[in-house]
Amino acid sequence: MNIRNRIKELRLVPASELRPNPKNWRTHPKSQQDALRGVLAEVGIADAMIARELPDGTLMLIDGHLRAETMPEQEVPVLVLDVNEAEADKLLATLDPLAAMAESDAAKLDQLLRNVDTGSEALQQLISNTASHAGLYETLSNGDEHEAEAEAESSTEEIDVGDFDLQHKCPKCGFEFNGETP
Repeated sequence: MNIRNRIKELRLVPASELRPNPKNWRTHPKSQQDALRGVLAEVGIADAMIARELPDGTLMLIDGHLRAETMPEQEVPVLVLDVNEAEADKLLATLDPLAAMAESDAAKLDQLLRNVDTGSEALQQLISNTASHAGLYETLSNGDEHEAEAEAESSTEEIDVGDFDLQHKCPKCGFEFNGETP
């Protein structure tokens, strides 16, 4: 397969000069905005935005809308692509969904998240949500892991679930639980 490199250049541009793409279909809830501000404050800029150059020389974003909105006065790195409008639309429609298709290695994610230290409440919430979505339901906090494990072990109790349907299929391994003791 012959794959073309469509990156023309890496350019530093004031974020306020980047034109938002009117076809951008992503919205950014407050929790995402807060988490981005948290990582920018703790780490800084660590990724380039993606844009295409229009005939008038301006740059229209393909990826990086929230970053541009968050730091309009900041000079930001932008990968300028040599793509036409149809190709830019294809990228706009597929970049985030392609990234979302990645699967998690639970053990590696668990270890990574346990080693991430943050002072940002928004980032801590993002880490907790990431752990929860990956099936890592243990408390991931900056506190004592052993204390959380001991508390979890000592706080088992029987709960009456009444007539609830207890059938469940694990999305990771496919194991089906029907509510009966194995």
